[in-house]
Amino acid sequence: MTDRALSVVRAGALTTVQDLGRPGHAHLGVPRAGALDEPAHRLANRLVGNPEPAAALETTLTGCAVRLRAATTVAVTGAACPVTVDGRPAPWGAPVRVPAGAVLDAGPAAHGLRSYLAFAGGVAAEPVLGSRATDLLSGLGPDPLADGAVLPLGPPHGPPAAVDAVPHPGPVAELVLPFLPGPRDDWFTAAGLRTLATGRFRVSAASNRIGLRTEGTPLERARDGELPSEGMPLGALQVPPNGLPVLFLHDHPTTGGYPVVGVVPERFLAPAAQAVPGTPVRFVRISRRPAPAAHSG
Repeated sequence: MTDRALSVVRAGALTTVQDLGRPGHAHLGVPRAGALDEPAHRLANRLVGNPEPAAALETTLTGCAVRLRAATTVAVTGAACPVTVDGRPAPWGAPVRVPAGAVLDAGPAAHGLRSYLAFAGGVAAEPVLGSRATDLLSGLGPDPLADGAVLPLGPPHGPPAAVDAVPHPGPVAELVLPFLPGPRDDWFTAAGLRTLATGRFRVSAASNRIGLRTEGTPLERARDGELPSEGMPLGALQVPPNGLPVLFLHDHPTTGGYPVVGVVPERFLAPAAQAVPGTPVRFVRISRRPAPAAHSG
């Protein structure tokens, strides 16, 4: 029987198993989790012939390296990075056949923050609540990768996609976050709301999969005190006592007591996955019925 598995040679700064997450469990206190750059994750799976929900690896900044125990088709997407197979250059953004015993190395991100490594058959870690995603907040799912760890791979689903080139959006020069106002925007003064809409913010180095933190001018509050804990959606712009908005990402807590000044719709969140510390951030207020996003093939 073929040993369809990979062993971790270099785990990198933070590499986790991610699929499309486990939505629908917020009432249990379980975040959605899942790939932060969902379009990149879906693309990687298509390139190797997987269904889009298959589990892949999400790296952070420094990439990772794995040894394949069986010949496997692999693709790397997301943040552009150097890719090698046993030290020889291999293409980024294209299906690559990796021989049994060879080491696939996805190097440090040249542009962006998170890369995605998909393997034909997907990472076959044990599912929890219907998902194989690593959730850093609740601790559900596989542990973040460590050197020497072994992960099983499933059987291949189909042939890899036939592509000549994969479009890449390039580095995020400015992170533009459209938001719907409320539900607690009345907790801020008119000046505070103007600061949100016109202020100069930056991505903080303290950001992670739980939330993208910002640096800049604090929002002025209209009232003191805190709220009783209430539900927190994906994309919530929560404002802690320091007055600097935090954008809740996929591993966010499902409840919180700080006021939410607005909510960024999910379809605008993927660029936040690739925004490195120091990236300028601009918040743009939109109507409650934003126009449908254009979808590219």
